Amino acid sequence: MPPASPPRRPARRSQRPPAATAFGAAAMRVRWDRVGRVALLLLLLAVVALYVQPARSYVATWRDSNKQQQQLDELEREHDALTARSKELRDPRTIETEARRLGMVRPGERPYVVSGLPDD
Repeated sequence: MPPASPPRRPARRSQRPPAATAFGAAAMRVRWDRVGRVALLLLLLAVVALYVQPARSYVATWRDSNKQQQQLDELEREHDALTARSKELRDPRTIETEARRLGMVRPGERPYVVSGLPDD
């Protein structure tokens, strides 16, 4: 058996600077850290974009809620005033006063019209 020859080394290529190669191995290398950052930035922008419409809807609903609350407060005040007026109109003295203001008289009474009085 002949003696084992040492392993052959591959032939060395001339080393050129990366700028000298148009599409060399250095130019084709993928910078995964940059790709990851860009992907995360795009994901963040997508998430923010997804929150825009619900946020606008929330603000619009909040404004409508405030308007409806004001309307409800106004209607409650009106209801309280009408309830008080209804209670007032159930009193017989108030009924008589309102009827006389309208010019009504009781049966058997003689109506009088007084004119020429000074205004107070």
